[in-house]
Amino acid sequence: MHSASLTVDPAYRIGEVDPRLYGSFVEHMGRCVYTGIYEPGHPHADERGFRTDTTALVRELGVPIVRYPGGNFVSGYRWEDGIGPVSERPTRLDLAWRSLETNQVGVDEFVAWARTAGVEPLMAVNLGTRGIDAARSLVEYCNLPGGTYWSDLRGGEPYGIRTWCLGNEMDGPWQIGHKTAHEYARLALETAKAMRQVDPSIELVACGSSGRQMPTFGSWEATVLAEAYDAVDYVSAHAYYEQHGDDRDSFLASATDMDAFIEELVATADHVRAVGRHKKRINVSFDEWNVWYLSRFEGETNLEVRERPRLIEDVYSVTDAVVVGNLLISLLRHADRVRIGCLAQLVNVIAPIMTEPGGAAWRQASFHPFALTAAHGKGTVLQLALESPVHETARHGEVPLLDAAAVRSGDQVVIFAVNRSQTTPMSVDVDVRSLPALSAATHTALFDDDPDAVNTAAEPDRVKPRALDDPKLDGGRLQAVLPPLSWNMLRLS
Repeated sequence: MHSASLTVDPAYRIGEVDPRLYGSFVEHMGRCVYTGIYEPGHPHADERGFRTDTTALVRELGVPIVRYPGGNFVSGYRWEDGIGPVSERPTRLDLAWRSLETNQVGVDEFVAWARTAGVEPLMAVNLGTRGIDAARSLVEYCNLPGGTYWSDLRGGEPYGIRTWCLGNEMDGPWQIGHKTAHEYARLALETAKAMRQVDPSIELVACGSSGRQMPTFGSWEATVLAEAYDAVDYVSAHAYYEQHGDDRDSFLASATDMDAFIEELVATADHVRAVGRHKKRINVSFDEWNVWYLSRFEGETNLEVRERPRLIEDVYSVTDAVVVGNLLISLLRHADRVRIGCLAQLVNVIAPIMTEPGGAAWRQASFHPFALTAAHGKGTVLQLALESPVHETARHGEVPLLDAAAVRSGDQVVIFAVNRSQTTPMSVDVDVRSLPALSAATHTALFDDDPDAVNTAAEPDRVKPRALDDPKLDGGRLQAVLPPLSWNMLRLS
């Protein structure tokens, strides 16, 4: 058995968790919208056509904010196609995913669904094929009380959408309307100025790099922020991880790459702040992240044009779920600067929730660490003193076998931890002598004898968290044993 230790002290704080850290993402892609959240005629459809079984799982997942409508889709999207009488809306060819978009769901329907699901919209505007005029008109449509063309066309109460993304992955050559950093910086700045003239209260997210591996990473952010620093509040980051071949050890250590990505992005933003003598700090919106087996995807240029195709519907295993839980630990560890996070996506498309047309909705294995972290990871993230055995990985070099984050709220401390060893349990000694009021603990873990076990429509609860024997808390010290290849939650109160 491996041995490790953690010291928890409330005096050493990282920052408060912004609830939006546990956000997600709905794109008009594959079956995320159509037969995912929306399916008129389904036995569980409400009067608007939205699936109440899916909505119930979204509520259980605990996401407070959902980014919409893309993603690559937004860079060719005309938002005006999705308003007005549904019967009069055009069907368009979406070039991003080579799909037929019927526009049965648009901004009005999405906002109505979001309110039912208890989530806040995070709206993206098209800076690929469109720009300033379409963006400022959409803000007018969504947020002005009335008395103007677009707000009167909406009718009813304003939507009050608070946070907006200035395009999507504009650094990527695959993006419709791809731009250089200089081109994007100028457009983002002028679009931001116009949007704020419509509604000065909004927050804005500038496109950062769509991956740490991008050749322009760092220089892209420096160029964009040098131009638009005072006009924006966040810079975005996107990252996806997968297992390559049989190198599971590197996959289980994916969070070390996310850590480096965040820290390098923050360093770049702070450099621009120093050089420009800016007062505010730019924070991070990590508004796309997940496990995605991109190597299995045939590529959008090879897709046949269809309506609501089945695209990248990855089925997640216990191993994938442990990595998702570890990526959440990375986000928590940087809660002082990462204020928004969006698990991509919410339903069917690389998602924690799966559905079948006319059939069931169920939780993937990755649903569980996300839902439990979102429910219990609220409060102040504490800086941990961690000692762990290490091992060598092909992609990330030497990494610790234990990774963990702790969140304190009132008289409770919750520790999220992963054991990256595939074969060996780990005894963890947790020192909480600085919190003498703590007297009891519970241990919940996600693991399985088969690390490739998955949930399916036929067996939706094959993988789920287990309550282990309560660890003993004695003299300010807690001893817990983490199973091999496991995600764990220790609740101390």
